[in-house]
Amino acid sequence: MRIFFYLLLFAPFLFAEVHYAKVEPYKIKNITANVSGRVVFVNEDLLGKTLSNRRFIHIDDVIDKAELRDVNKKLSDLHETLLLNKKILKNLAEVLKRKKINYKKTEALKIKSRIDKDKEFYDLIATKNSYNTTQKEINTLQNSIADLELQRTKLRKSIHDKSIIQKGFLLYSLKVKEGTMVNMATPLAEVADISKALLTIYVDRNELAGIEQKKIYLNDHKTNYKIRSAIPIADSVNISKYRVQIVINPPKIFSQLVKVELKEE
Repeated sequence: MRIFFYLLLFAPFLFAEVHYAKVEPYKIKNITANVSGRVVFVNEDLLGKTLSNRRFIHIDDVIDKAELRDVNKKLSDLHETLLLNKKILKNLAEVLKRKKINYKKTEALKIKSRIDKDKEFYDLIATKNSYNTTQKEINTLQNSIADLELQRTKLRKSIHDKSIIQKGFLLYSLKVKEGTMVNMATPLAEVADISKALLTIYVDRNELAGIEQKKIYLNDHKTNYKIRSAIPIADSVNISKYRVQIVINPPKIFSQLVKVELKEE
C-alpha cells in the first residue's frame, strides 16, 4: 500500500512526456530589397559570421548620389534666392506703407492737380503690385523647396536601402550574387538572431493544463527556463498537438536535438 502511495506521489516525474526539439536561432529574418537596381557587391566571406555595422550587400547607388548632389545644390541656391526675396519684400512693405501715407496727404490737398494725384495713385499701385509679385515668388520658391526636400528625402532613403546592414545578426544565407538585377521585394539574404535560442515542441492536450508552472528539464537536467508560449489551438500540421516554445541560452552550435521534459513539482 505504501509503495502504491509513493507511486501516486511521484507519478508526474515517472510519466512525464518526453519530447525532442531542435535548437533553432531565436529568429530567422528574410531580407528583401526595398529598391530596384544592380547588385554591385556581396561579401560571401561573411556567411556564418556575425555581421557588423558594415554593409554586406550593396546595390548600385551612383545615380542616386549624383542626383542627391544636384538636389542639394538646387536647394542651396533656392534658399539664397528666398532669403533675398524676403529682404526685398520687407523693403517693399516699408515703401508701400509710406506711399500710402503720402497718397492720403496728396489726395487731401486742394492745391494738387488731378494729374499729380493720379500720378501718386499709380505709383502706389505699382509698388503694391511689386509687393504682391515678390510675395508670389516667395510662395513659388517655398513650394519648390518643399518638393526638392521631399525628393532629397526619397534619395537619401534609396541610398540607405541600397546598403544592406544587419548589425548583430548572423548571416545565414545569401540569395543574390554580384551583377544580379533586383526589384522591390526580391529576396537578398537570410539572417539569424542567435543572441538566444528557441525550442519548439508539440504536446498533447492533457499536458497543457498548468504548463506555465511546470519545470523544464533538458537532457535530464533541471533548468530555470520558462515557457515562452503555449498555443491553445491545435497545430495545422501536427494534428491534435499543441505548439509550445521555450527560449534558452544560445549554444555554440545550433540545430542539435535536445530532450525536453515538462514536470510538475
